[in-house]
Amino acid sequence: MEKLEHPTLIGTLLSWIGLHVPEHVLMTWLVMAILISLGYFISRNITFIPSRLQSVIEILVLALDNLLEDTVGPKGRKYLPLVGTLALYIFFSNILGLIPGFKSPTSSLNTTASCALVVFIYYNYQGIREHGAWNYIRHFMGPGLGEKNIPWLAPLMFPVEIISHVARPLSLSMRLFGNIMGEDLVLAVLMVYITPLLVPLPMMFMAVFTSLIQTFIFVLLTCLYLAGAVAGEEEH
Repeated sequence: MEKLEHPTLIGTLLSWIGLHVPEHVLMTWLVMAILISLGYFISRNITFIPSRLQSVIEILVLALDNLLEDTVGPKGRKYLPLVGTLALYIFFSNILGLIPGFKSPTSSLNTTASCALVVFIYYNYQGIREHGAWNYIRHFMGPGLGEKNIPWLAPLMFPVEIISHVARPLSLSMRLFGNIMGEDLVLAVLMVYITPLLVPLPMMFMAVFTSLIQTFIFVLLTCLYLAGAVAGEEEH
């Protein structure tokens, strides 16, 4: 598998000077630098009549805001910073591997597991913050919060709910990792054995599309987990 992966330019340069940093960490730093630079540039050039780049960012923010409102409700807007950061980071990480000499950070399980753990900790924290620790724990014991729990159902529902929630970061991380890793391997096979200098354009377009879809799935599931954690008693 390692022979099929195209070496990263930054990793090669650092190895020449004796620095050995995991490639997914290097690519993560690169994506972070790109996003920070992009954010700084846009914030310094906001105009009443938006430029094309500003228009794209505004459309993205509006789309994420609508998604949060549809899934979480009116209170969903306050979760936009996390959801927006995840969307931008995952999408840029996914498409970075399409550039020869670079690698998608999300093709490493370490990266996707980190994102999934952030989501897991965040939505549980928001649930506890919204309802209080005891009431939040009680909604694992059956339908509804508070007095609506069915006592005889609690011993059955509680372990099922706990296992279901613990499995969420695993499913989030494995889904994103598996799709992006498979995409990178297909591109690597095409580059090494079929067209060493030019990867077929249809495959590149398909890879961009799948990168966008995987970003949307990750963000949508994050919104749904948040909705389930902060929903009121009547919504459970």
